[in-house]
Amino acid sequence: MSVAHPGGSADALGRLIEALRLLPGVGVKSAQRMAYHLLQHERDAALRLAQALDDAVHQVRHCERCHTFTEQPVCSTCLDPLRDARQLCVVETPADQAAVERTGSYKGLYFVLMGRLSPLDGIGVHDIGLPALLQRVTEGGVQEVIVATNFTAEGEVTAHAISQALQRSGVKVTRLARGVPIGSELEYVDLGTIAHALSDRR
Repeated sequence: MSVAHPGGSADALGRLIEALRLLPGVGVKSAQRMAYHLLQHERDAALRLAQALDDAVHQVRHCERCHTFTEQPVCSTCLDPLRDARQLCVVETPADQAAVERTGSYKGLYFVLMGRLSPLDGIGVHDIGLPALLQRVTEGGVQEVIVATNFTAEGEVTAHAISQALQRSGVKVTRLARGVPIGSELEYVDLGTIAHALSDRR
């Protein structure tokens, strides 16, 4: 569906508005305001944004070890010899990883699922990289897997699936404490709450 605007049908401006609508939480009116603002007041910024997007799409990849975003085959966190390789914190997205990292209270390694189980949407264990997580754990060195999926219905289902899958691994599996409110996503939880949830994990 093309977006109506004063210039007519889906021309360059219309395509820009449609593209901006792909961002989470951005509706038609917000996309129009952004597009008009960029073209009227921030054309240089718009060009920088376009170049940055192009660079990111072509240069950013998934880490071969933890699946987070990186420009190198293996991310700097996985390569850091000061990180505690005995702990592996499992999160849903790179944004969740960044939230945990900002607390400064966790010094282990990560595994990013790149999603969460959602049977209603047809998203199963293979879609979120659960087999890769199991392989990562069986490589050795990991003594504790901290399940830090979000406290949403899908996040809880994902946490349960991870716990079940790791039952025979001999690895200790813990879950963030309930200091994180039910229905919340780590990306939007204050850092103090995340830090306490990590220290009080069960």
